[in-house]
Amino acid sequence: MQHTLLIVEDDLDTSEMLRVYFEAQGYNVLTAITGQEGLEQCRAERLDLILLDVRLPDMDGFEIGRHLQDDVRTSHLPVIFVTERRGRDDRIAGLKLGAIDYVTKPFDVQELKLRVRNALRRVGNQNNSVTGLPGDKLTNDRLSIMLESSEWAAVAVRIHGVDKFNEVYGFVARDDVLRAVALTLTTVIDEVGTIDDFIGHPNESYFIILTVPNKAEQLKQQIEQRLNQAMSYFYPIHDRESGFVQLGDENITVPFMHVSTVAVSSTTKTFADVESLKTALKC
Repeated sequence: MQHTLLIVEDDLDTSEMLRVYFEAQGYNVLTAITGQEGLEQCRAERLDLILLDVRLPDMDGFEIGRHLQDDVRTSHLPVIFVTERRGRDDRIAGLKLGAIDYVTKPFDVQELKLRVRNALRRVGNQNNSVTGLPGDKLTNDRLSIMLESSEWAAVAVRIHGVDKFNEVYGFVARDDVLRAVALTLTTVIDEVGTIDDFIGHPNESYFIILTVPNKAEQLKQQIEQRLNQAMSYFYPIHDRESGFVQLGDENITVPFMHVSTVAVSSTTKTFADVESLKTALKC
């Protein structure tokens, strides 16, 4: 799979050198020379990693990092800060913003290549390979952090019947379903959630949204309504008209996929650990 890198660097010589070098390594490379342009590309493109210069003409790279963390569409994107700043405080500031690495100028381009490769391997093991959303480990980490706060809410989303859908129509069609569900969840959060909401995809048919108590029920209702209305459109027209799916050559029919949701919050119950919370989120 070809990974897409975004290089946010205002020095045109450096930017062009990195673009040519990483394209020669087999990457798809996008570039931006300002922080605003970089943010716009992060929201518009499907990226795998960002090489982010800290000193840019319009905004500080750390400010860009905060914008990325605050937006549910970009909060999962891995960032490597590239900077002339060598101070310990600068390095800590970058790591606090979720940066997975911190490279100081001047750098060895071959070393940077290895850092990018290793970062993508680490992220690839932690994000869901189909949707790109945080996977099981990252979701558990966020659940653990959430339980330490005084006010929180979680909404679980389960797609029933994905395994049978995959058996009949294949994994390509199944992956289209999962990506469409992820996009719908993101859209609903954009419309009725908060900017700090989190979406995790810990396993194939299961998503978890972390939000605030006064948003949970509305998110739950909107998600269940929209997804259940949309599920039939993933089926061919002849199956859609019959209302069921014939499983192979056998005289067996299975119903369409459907979605169920459950919401819990700090206002309704106290949980001792992540596992007890996950048990309550089963749906």
